[in-house]
Amino acid sequence: MIKINQKFSLKTKIFCGQGSLKELKKLEGRTAMIVSDKIIEEIGYVETIKGYLTQAGLSSHVFTDVRPDPDTKVLADGLKMLQQVKPDVLIAMGGGSAIDAAKGILYSTYQMLGDSFKKPYFAAIPTTSGTGSEVTDFSVITAEGDKIVLVNEYMAPDLAILDSDCVASVPRKVVIDTGMDVLTHATEAYVANDATDFTDAMVEKTVRLLFENLPLLAEDIGNEQARNHVHNASCMAGIAFTHAGLGINHSLAHAVGGTLHLPHGRCNALLLEEVIAFNGDLEKSANNYAAKRYAKLAELLDLPARTVREGLVSYIDAVRKLKEQLAIESGFASLGVDEEVYQTAIENMAEAAMLDRCTPANPVKPTKEELIKIYKTVY
Repeated sequence: MIKINQKFSLKTKIFCGQGSLKELKKLEGRTAMIVSDKIIEEIGYVETIKGYLTQAGLSSHVFTDVRPDPDTKVLADGLKMLQQVKPDVLIAMGGGSAIDAAKGILYSTYQMLGDSFKKPYFAAIPTTSGTGSEVTDFSVITAEGDKIVLVNEYMAPDLAILDSDCVASVPRKVVIDTGMDVLTHATEAYVANDATDFTDAMVEKTVRLLFENLPLLAEDIGNEQARNHVHNASCMAGIAFTHAGLGINHSLAHAVGGTLHLPHGRCNALLLEEVIAFNGDLEKSANNYAAKRYAKLAELLDLPARTVREGLVSYIDAVRKLKEQLAIESGFASLGVDEEVYQTAIENMAEAAMLDRCTPANPVKPTKEELIKIYKTVY
């Protein structure tokens, strides 16, 4: 059931559209720290940011040691620079890894220094359309090989800049992986335990935008309209799931991605249909709360949904057809994962998924055995 009595607040100010990066000229302060990675630096975005900050009267210090799946060493190195620089403004630019790293650095510093730490104004600029991290209080950090989900309002950015020019050169594979991550965010938020009318509105718009525009963008990254729509959809899905929660699709993806070092969005995509079928009780009544919600998404897409079961099946088929259109693999075997390695890891991955921060928000409480079954089916 949709929650009625729940807080909905959006801390982050959002600027979107081509050229919105120029909003950096309006920032106030004396010193800024930029958190990014070497690729973004090589492309020239870091210099562009520094130019805008110079016009705003801020000096810049750059930390570009972020790697995919940032770990505790990245946080420690970034924390050291943050303490040295004491910036008035912290800017994260990049994919989810760069923004998550900046969040982790910020939160780690606060944990260490407490209220004596003066929090800098935090701006996030995504260069992929996927994580929604620019508006969430989530951060995924790798610790001793495991992906750990941190959740705290302190990490939510003050400013998000959605400049679609910043995603104009993203490779097709990344467009697909991050786009499917957005669809997973939206689908999970719609059935999550803390969903509200407000999060529903974000999800419903996101789902329509993705089904209409993701195939167009995957075919041609130069399609400006599709690029804007998908970039905005990523942000809206982030707003939805940071309030409503996620679920076992992400828990399972975190575990398998961290164990086998696979792209997060691709893991989500491979798991999505099977998780929808599990949550919607497809093998039995197909008439529970989650099934009814998935059926509503089918109606939204003008798919057959005369009964709840038909709507549930229609939404699963729509996801499957979208994946086929995007040439996504049918399972982890098709992705090249060794069967023996996968089967050996399944039990530990299922245990990790049970403990993941996303699992409690799932509409159906799973058992470890049920998660193992999903892993086996998706191989």
